[in-house]
Amino acid sequence: MKHTTANIKKTEPVQHPQLLSIWEDAVKATHDFLSEQQISQIKSMIIQHHYFDHVQLFHVEQHAQITGFIGLAYKKIEMLFIAPDSFRQGTGSLLLEHALSLGVEEVDVNEQNPGALAFYQKHGFQQIARSELDAEGNPFPILHLRRKQ
Repeated sequence: MKHTTANIKKTEPVQHPQLLSIWEDAVKATHDFLSEQQISQIKSMIIQHHYFDHVQLFHVEQHAQITGFIGLAYKKIEMLFIAPDSFRQGTGSLLLEHALSLGVEEVDVNEQNPGALAFYQKHGFQQIARSELDAEGNPFPILHLRRKQ
């Protein structure tokens, strides 16, 4: 299913609970290296630290339902999550293309999420660095990617 850029909307704070639900479903579908407890802890941090308030959020809607979203800060993608029933339908590419049009150049991905790495590589990103630990100090290596110029 192809989308048009008209489907991309700026996300309003009232929509944050929908984003959190998509985030949780997407993480459970793609981050099999995380336990239920770890996912629950990360979800609590997202809520307590108001993560969604610290990024520019955009989403794609189909039939009045949000199917995916992206969060940007400066020239970096901080989050990109798609509802599992919308995987491989162009939503992620549409959101990424929108981010690129806004000047985004960088993204970090979990090394244990090869699907995300392949997605970004397909869109011209390449690994520039690797961190052994994630931002919270957990042993989940992070790959730092930058778009080829």
